[in-house]
Order: sequence, then C-alpha cells, then structure tokens
Amino acid sequence: MRRRDFVTAIVGSATAWPLTARAQQTGQVRRIGVLMGWASTDLEGQALLTEFTRHLAELGWTEGRNVRTDVRWGGSNVDLLHTLAKELIGLQPDVLLASSTPTTAALARETQTIPIVFTFVADPIGSRFVASLSHPGGNITGFSVIEASMASKSLELLREIAPSIKRVAMMFNPDTAPYVNSMLMPVFETAAKSFNIVPIAAPVHSDAEIETVITSLSREPGGALFVAPDTFNTNHRATIISLAARNHLPAVYGPPVFASDSSPATAVLFPMAQTSKIILAVRPAMWTISCEAQSHRGFLCKCR
Repeated sequence: MRRRDFVTAIVGSATAWPLTARAQQTGQVRRIGVLMGWASTDLEGQALLTEFTRHLAELGWTEGRNVRTDVRWGGSNVDLLHTLAKELIGLQPDVLLASSTPTTAALARETQTIPIVFTFVADPIGSRFVASLSHPGGNITGFSVIEASMASKSLELLREIAPSIKRVAMMFNPDTAPYVNSMLMPVFETAAKSFNIVPIAAPVHSDAEIETVITSLSREPGGALFVAPDTFNTNHRATIISLAARNHLPAVYGPPVFASDSSPATAVLFPMAQTSKIILAVRPAMWTISCEAQSHRGFLCKCR
C-alpha cells in the first residue's frame, strides 16, 4: 500500500466520526490513542504517523487545537504492547487506532467500550476481534489485509523466480502472528504438496533464530523462503533481507516495505491496493470490515 493511501484509508472520513460534530460545535479537544506495532526508530512507521497527522490537519483536525494524538510505540514486543495499551486506555481517548494484530489484541483486552479501528490485521474473526466481517459487533472495526490464498500465491511466485525450489520455509513469530498456523499454514501445505515442494514451518523469536532458519535453508540447493506478513518480521526486516541476500536465498516477502532493500531473487507479495475510506462515522459494531486482499487480485510483482 502506498503510504498516502494508507493514511487516507484511516482518516479519510474523520470529519464524520461520532465525536466530530460535537468537537466542532463545542470547540472541545478530542483525543486519539495510537498504538504502533513499529519501533519508534523505524523510518517507515514514523513516515506513516507523520502523514496521518498531516492528513488529519487537511480535514480540519489540528493537533493541539481540536484534536490530541497520543502515540505509543511497542514494536513487536507483546508484553510491552500490553503495558502501553493500558497506558493509552488510562488517558481516556475518544477512539483508538491499532496498527497490527498484536496492537489490536492488546487494546481489545483492555477495553470493550472505546472504539478501536485496526489496520493490517490478518484474521479479525479468528483473532476474536469481531463476530463477522459484515457485522463486527462490539467496539472494533477496521481493515483485514490478508487472505489465506496468499500462501499458495507465494509458492507460485517462488516457482517463477526459482523454478528448481524443493523446500520452502514460512517464517513467522507465533506470538505476533498467531493466525499463521490456523489461517495460512494449511493452505501453504496443501499448495506445496501440489507443487511437489516440502513445506517447512519456521517459527522465530529473535535475530539468532532468523539466522538459523535462513542458513539451514541455504545449505543445500533448492531452498526458498516465504516471509509471512507479521509485525515481528517487519521490525526485523533488515536482518532478514541481509541474510537472505548473503545466502543467495530466493524469497517472497509479505509486507511491501521489504521491497526497497530486497535482492534480485526476491518478490514482494501484497503491495496492497488503494483502500476505501475507513468509516469512523458509525458504531464499530455496524461497520463492515474492509478486506483489502479480496479487493485486489493483481498483487504479485517481481523486484529486479
């Protein structure tokens, strides 16, 4: 997703929030709590937040005048995210923005009343954030950006860039991407069998474990890597990209942010399409989840 499209998706109809009319009429400052699944030093995360603030201003929401944005950066540290979620809830915001599955889970555990808008969430139903995509229920709504078929698409793309592959490992952190085992892995394994490829589940929790997975895959010809969409992988992308390139390992990356420093034998899966405006005007329980993976089928592109 282009950065501008991401921001437009989040705040495109901010002037229609339930809190909007009251704020404009009374001059009251409204509060937005933002929990970022990025490290505070991550340039991509910083850029997203900068454009978020700028686009709010374009819609008449100026920081310090009629809106206050409280931001917390938790990266992929689940324990820290829970601590920061409690801290944000304690500030009594009017609405919460969660940037990932782990950040949404952390906020959802702390409040059932403050509206939560999520982005980059893989399986909102399986994660028990919502009752259904058409009628979420409760206080949570947002964007679902992954569908199970991307697991098979990753194998198809890997076979295009490296026809001789025999083994493919799917890398993910089960703490930050619990949906991989239930949502992506079954499709991945079925597709691998049809292509006569050995599927490998590669759970990782640290740079050391990332290195172990990549070096073991590259010891023999025919190895390849699928980096699942996961905030842990995004926050550790420098390590993953460097090791894959150094070991000449064909790779498919879920998050599009991986593209900038990728090696030639790399494909980027899921540069998301432009999204429609996220509706902040209605109660989350009544707002249909927007599924970006389903709205954009031409999402495979090879990086050269």
